[in-house]
Amino acid sequence: MIDSTLRGKNALIVGVANERSLAWSIAKLLHENGVQCAFTYQGEAIEKRIKPLVESLPNLNTGSKPWIQQMDVGSDADIQRCFAAYKKDFGKLDILIHSVAFADKQDLEGRFADTSREGFRKAMDISAYSLVALLREAEPLMELAGGGSCVTLSYYGAEKVVKNYNVMGVAKAALESSVRYLANDLGPKKIRVNAISAGPVKTLAAAGIRGFRNILGSAEQSTPLRENISADDVGYLGTFLCGVGGKHITGATLYVDSGLHILAGGFHEDSKSN
Repeated sequence: MIDSTLRGKNALIVGVANERSLAWSIAKLLHENGVQCAFTYQGEAIEKRIKPLVESLPNLNTGSKPWIQQMDVGSDADIQRCFAAYKKDFGKLDILIHSVAFADKQDLEGRFADTSREGFRKAMDISAYSLVALLREAEPLMELAGGGSCVTLSYYGAEKVVKNYNVMGVAKAALESSVRYLANDLGPKKIRVNAISAGPVKTLAAAGIRGFRNILGSAEQSTPLRENISADDVGYLGTFLCGVGGKHITGATLYVDSGLHILAGGFHEDSKSN
C-alpha cells in the first residue's frame, strides 16, 4: 500500500505492547509510506518488548535515533511532559494513533452488573478519556501542521453484548462517542478523528478476556467472509484513514471484521470458556 501524500509526515503511536499490537501494524505501514514514527510506552516490561521493534525500523532521517518515551495516559502531567518532549524534537504532529485500553481482569468475566466503582472508573479513564487528554495536547501541534488525523481502536462489544467483554464494552462505547464529539470540535482546524472497530484478533489485550479463544473461533464460522481478520488488515485501514483516501472522513467508526457487524444476531460463541 503506497500513499505518496504520507511521505515526510510525523506520527505519534500510543499503545504498542508487542509485535501483535494493532498499533504496531498501523505503525509499520505508516513507516513504509515514509512517515517518521515516534512511540510511547508505559512501564519497563512494555519498554523491553517494543524497543527492539522500534529499533528494527529503518531510520528515515539519517543519523536520527528511534524516538521512544515513557508516558502514563492516566496522568495529565505525564502526557504534557511527553508532548513537550515530542514538540522539542519534531515541532509538529500530523498523525496520532491511540490504541490504549485497560480493565481489571476480574471485570472481564462474570456479570457486568458486578463491576466495582473503581474498576468502572479506571476502565473509562484509561480506555476512553485518554483519547480526550491526548488530543488536547496534540491539537496545537496538528494545527502547526495544517491539520492532522487521529485513529483509535474499538470493537464490536461497544454496541452489542459480547460475553466477558463487560466494562470494556461500555468504555469502548464511550470512546466511539468521544470520537464524534472530538471530530466536531477539532474539524474547523482540519483535524480528523476516526475509530476502527476491528474483529477479534490475537493481541496481548485480547488474552485478558476470558473465553477469547471461543470468541475467535465463533467469529470465524459466523462472519459473511467465513474468516477472521489479521492485524495487518487493521494496519491497512488505519493507513488509509491517515492518508489522502481519508481526507474527508471524520467522526466515523469504520469496521474491519469480515462483515460481522452486519449480522442481526452477531456471532454465537460457545458457552464454554478456556
